[in-house]
Amino acid sequence: MAKLTDYTSYANAQAQFSPQALWDLFDGDRDQLNIAHECVDRHAGTDAVALRIAHADGRDEIVTFDELSALSSRIAHWLASQGVARGDRVAVMLEPTAAFYGAMFGAIKLGAVAVPMFTLFGPEGIRLRTDDCTPKLLFTSADKAEEARAAGGTEVVVVDDAFLAALDGLPAGFAVNTAGSDLAVLQYTSGTTRALPAAVKHNHRSIVTLMVAALYATGIRPGDRFFCPSSPAWGHGLWHGTLAPLALGVSTGTFSGRFDPVRLCKALSDFRITNLSAAATHYRMMRNCGRAEDFTYHFDKLTFTGEPIDSETAAYVEGLFGTTVRSMYGTTEIGVILANYPGAGDFAVKDGSLGKAVPGNVVEVHDATGKRAKPGEIGELMVMRKGEWFPTKDLGRIDEDGYFYHAGRADDVIISAGWTMSAVEIEDAILRHPKVAEAAAIGVPDPVRGQVVKAFVVLKGDATDGLTEEIQDLVRQNLSRHEYPRHVAFVPDLPKTPAGKVNRKILRDNEAQAAA
Repeated sequence: MAKLTDYTSYANAQAQFSPQALWDLFDGDRDQLNIAHECVDRHAGTDAVALRIAHADGRDEIVTFDELSALSSRIAHWLASQGVARGDRVAVMLEPTAAFYGAMFGAIKLGAVAVPMFTLFGPEGIRLRTDDCTPKLLFTSADKAEEARAAGGTEVVVVDDAFLAALDGLPAGFAVNTAGSDLAVLQYTSGTTRALPAAVKHNHRSIVTLMVAALYATGIRPGDRFFCPSSPAWGHGLWHGTLAPLALGVSTGTFSGRFDPVRLCKALSDFRITNLSAAATHYRMMRNCGRAEDFTYHFDKLTFTGEPIDSETAAYVEGLFGTTVRSMYGTTEIGVILANYPGAGDFAVKDGSLGKAVPGNVVEVHDATGKRAKPGEIGELMVMRKGEWFPTKDLGRIDEDGYFYHAGRADDVIISAGWTMSAVEIEDAILRHPKVAEAAAIGVPDPVRGQVVKAFVVLKGDATDGLTEEIQDLVRQNLSRHEYPRHVAFVPDLPKTPAGKVNRKILRDNEAQAAA
């Protein structure tokens, strides 16, 4: 009997999709389901590679499904011996390694709730999250242990060679017993360490709905060699970069340690990766590193998420890697709802487009009155959930052919003299200048127009005479004449969220403080 993984075309995605067809991809059902079994244990026994980890120091770490199954089972037994019970939170603050994945899947096997945490958090960032989720214990490395203990309130367990060696006497198998409705993962969205972002609760059944994104947004199919350099502490790296491919028995890869675009390029070449899903920032950094052309690549599917990719980088990636980089759009709260169907030969990709809705989703653009916006009109992206429209808090537009386009966060909209302008489109135009490495646009107060555009620009070299005017003219030429940045500030870097996205809110806050 054919499964959804047997189809690759857009037409078949619409014709063959059904909720039951998603369940047919798994061993479990609504009553008995466990993410660790579906992602790890059921694929063991074949010596197949589960993980390819590129370390910043040049090491490659290869982990098979057999090895990951045994390690996670031993950690599950160890957790039980420490009094960790079903429903208890277990925080995991480790760089991507066999130990990280073993600890995370071990907690999930036991029926505990895994809480992945970003390794760059300091004591305050750790404390905010542990105070919120109250984990039974926190796994971390020796170099992070002091900061974790300084946060207080949680038992800290250092995962080092001695800890792993002590697990050897424990059983290499573990009988899972969880329901699909049981909580499995608690994940914090990216944000600053001074303001606790929302914690999103995922049950074991989430692995089933995740397959919509795996099949149609990243295009994962058996036989792929997948890679996602995003940290598994965040939604993209964990769900799309780790759980989605492993659930289909597909090997996945990631980056561990301080990010280096040249090291990433080498890993993509050495591992012969065919399917890459990365943040737009990763592609820009590979473009700007000056060494990406030194390696040989084997891609047939490329995707990006997190924020729009500028047109110059998109063109560069297609020229170097030999295939179009396709967007996927969603949030940690709602999942992926728009995609460009990588691997589907019958789906035409439009430059700058988010694509169309994935099967099972209804998406619209609504204007300020709550009505469906006209083609080309900017409004808020809305998705239907349980018979009601749910806001994404992102702006967008739709064209006459049903393709969606991103126009920034709802709070990133710039309204000047009655004109509604997209920060994303302005930034894309600025990034066309050969001397510009990064750009961010915000609205700043103006006594006549209400707001005008201010651009913050990171250059590839030094500023030259007339560069501000060149950037302004470039925006005028590519967008409407009123959308150019009336103020341009050259800065050494841009504020980023922990997930690597440009943080325009910090820029707005800084401008407000300066004005005050």
